[in-house]
Amino acid sequence: MAQLIVHTNRIIANLEKIQKFLEKNDFSWTLVTKILSGQEDALRAILLHPIATKLYSVGDSRISGLRLVKEINPAVKTMYIKPPAMDVVKSIIDYADISLNTSLRTIEALNKAAAAAGKIHQIIIMLELGELREGVLRERVVDFYAKVFDLNNIEVLGLGTNLGCMYGVQPTYDKLLHLSLYKQLLELKFNKQIPLISGGSSIVLPLVGKSAMPKNVNHLRIGESAFMGTSPWDGKQFSTLSTKAFEFKANIIELASKKNFPDDQLTDGNIGHFVDSSGETQGLTYRAIVDFGLIDVDASDLAIVDDSVKFVGTTSDMTVFDLGEAKEGKVHGQYKVGDRLVFTPSYMGVARLMSTRFVDKVML
Repeated sequence: MAQLIVHTNRIIANLEKIQKFLEKNDFSWTLVTKILSGQEDALRAILLHPIATKLYSVGDSRISGLRLVKEINPAVKTMYIKPPAMDVVKSIIDYADISLNTSLRTIEALNKAAAAAGKIHQIIIMLELGELREGVLRERVVDFYAKVFDLNNIEVLGLGTNLGCMYGVQPTYDKLLHLSLYKQLLELKFNKQIPLISGGSSIVLPLVGKSAMPKNVNHLRIGESAFMGTSPWDGKQFSTLSTKAFEFKANIIELASKKNFPDDQLTDGNIGHFVDSSGETQGLTYRAIVDFGLIDVDASDLAIVDDSVKFVGTTSDMTVFDLGEAKEGKVHGQYKVGDRLVFTPSYMGVARLMSTRFVDKVML
C-alpha cells in the first residue's frame, strides 16, 4: 500500500518557530489542523507537546476533528473555522469554544443551544473584504453587531476576515485596515471591548512585523505555513520553516516497456486524466504503474522527487509514469517492481492523502 510519511518533529519545529515569531510581534494564533483530517497519531504528537499550551486555539472545519482535539487534550481551546451549518449548531456548542460567523440566524441558534447547555459561546464576526467568500458586508457590520450584542449567551470575541483562499485577493494594508477601523468604531459605539482582530490565514504571515500590517490586527489562523513551511503569498518557504514534513511513497506494481501513446481510435469512455502525447513519434518507454489513483489524490498535487520520471496518466486506483526511453528486451537500470516512487505532496495533496483510508500513514 502507498504510504504518506509524516515527520512530526519537523511540524513541531515549525510550530515553535511560528510561535516565537508571532509572540515577538504581539500576535496570538490558531493552529488550523484540517490538513490532518482527524488523524489521531499526528494530532496527539502536537496536542500533547508543550507547544500546545502556547497556542491561542486549535481550529478545524470539521466537527469530528474538534471532537478529537477535545478528547486528546481537553484543556486546548477549539475554533470552528467556517460559518456553521444549522444542523451542527449543537455540536458546535459541544466541541468548539469559538466559531467564525456571518449569519444572524445561525448566531441566534448558537445562542439558544449555548443557553440550553449553560455556556457562553464566543464568536468572531467575519467581514467581507473583497474575497467574496464568507463575510458580512461592511456597510451592515454596525447593525449586525448591535443585534448580536443583545444575545445573552454569545460573546463577540473578535472581528476577522479571509483573503487569498478563493480568488487570491491579497491582504494589503488597505484591506486589513478595515478590521482595525471597525474595531475602533464598534468599541466606541457600544462601549464594549473586542480583543481579537483575526487578520487571516498563512497568506498574512509575511506581513507581520512590517508596516503593511495595520495597528490592532493581533491574531492569525495558520495551517499551511505550520505544516508545509510555505506562504500562500508566493508559494515559497517562509523564513526557516521546514518544507519537508510530508513524503508520499507509491509502490511500483508493474514496470514494462510499452508504446508511448495508445493504438487506434480513442473513445469518450476514458477518464481522460493523461498527458497528450499524440504529437510525438511512436516509440518504446518504460512505463511504471503505481498503487494510487484519483480516489486517493490528484497527481497534479504531487511533485516527483526524481525529475527524470514523468507523469503519463491516472485512473481511479492506479497511476502511470514514464521512466524514460526503453530498449527492446532490457530491464530498467534503476527501478523494478516492488520499488517505490517518492513524491513531495502539496497542501491539498496532503489533505487528500490524509483523508483516504487506502493510503498508510506513517508517523516519524
